[in-house]
Amino acid sequence: MNYYQGNGEQYAGKLPNIQSGAENSDPGKYVAEPGLRDAVNVALNLGMPLLLTGDPGTGKTQLAYSLGYELAKAGVFPQIFKFNTKTTSVARDLFYRYDSLGHFRDVQLSRMEGAGPGDPAGKSSAADYISFEALGLAILLSLPAKEADPYLPDSCKGQGPVRSIVLIDEIDKAPRDLPNDVLHELENLSFTVRETGISFKADPACRPIVIMTSNSEKNLPDAFLRRCVFYHIDFPNPELLQKIVVQRIPEVRNVFSDSLLDKIIAHFVAIRKKELRKKPATAELLAWIHVLTQKIDPRKDLASQIQAWIESYPVLAKNKEDMDTMVKSIGERLN
Repeated sequence: MNYYQGNGEQYAGKLPNIQSGAENSDPGKYVAEPGLRDAVNVALNLGMPLLLTGDPGTGKTQLAYSLGYELAKAGVFPQIFKFNTKTTSVARDLFYRYDSLGHFRDVQLSRMEGAGPGDPAGKSSAADYISFEALGLAILLSLPAKEADPYLPDSCKGQGPVRSIVLIDEIDKAPRDLPNDVLHELENLSFTVRETGISFKADPACRPIVIMTSNSEKNLPDAFLRRCVFYHIDFPNPELLQKIVVQRIPEVRNVFSDSLLDKIIAHFVAIRKKELRKKPATAELLAWIHVLTQKIDPRKDLASQIQAWIESYPVLAKNKEDMDTMVKSIGERLN
């Protein structure tokens, strides 16, 4: 359906009601290849972090949510604690943050107003300026509620002891020191808040489940890798791609037959084999399928609908060179 004509003609109908990314984010529809499933179970049995590599869009991040969904009835805390790694991240950031600037400002204001260190007019202890982050929250939740609740946000209080899932996303973005600096903490799942001197250690019975992703932008230290269960997610083969599409977008069967869906996926695989600067991934395939259900007439020959295919390519191409490559070679993929 074309809502925008680009000629000044006003559209008076109703725009589509689409929950963006819904087919990608539903953890109940995640499809894990057998090797990935086995790697997850090895990590769970050994209590070791799972490190995932693979091209962007292959489902590394979504695995954590799939695991949380499938283990919800086993007592795993429903919230996934996600840490988005930055180029400025340090080891402490995984566990907690200390608002030193806010602490300094409030102390100075208290002094200016004549309030003493113990004056109830404001906060004065470093502990008041500590906020716990992903791995710190998971470790705290592994402890009995009476021990952990004084440090937890309201949404987490009264839950422990419970096992949690921690997702450390794109750890290869961090400075090289970060993986080395957290070796002991990841192995023992313990940490100390330097500003207060208080230490926390996870209860082994509720040891957090740690999943880390990497886009392999730089090599991680060997000592760090030795403490992880590793798995590389390859791009799915056509059979698995079809399974993923049907699982994520079940209504596609109402539009395309299995044989036609095979041809569409073969078309997608052929595109990926071209010399592209940015190859489309599974996430783009799912979005593309949505577009094709609106543009491709399943009753007609695919090769007769070249314009419809070209109109769908902006979902797959991320730069002009790749778009030109796709358009120039469209005929060989449809015949």
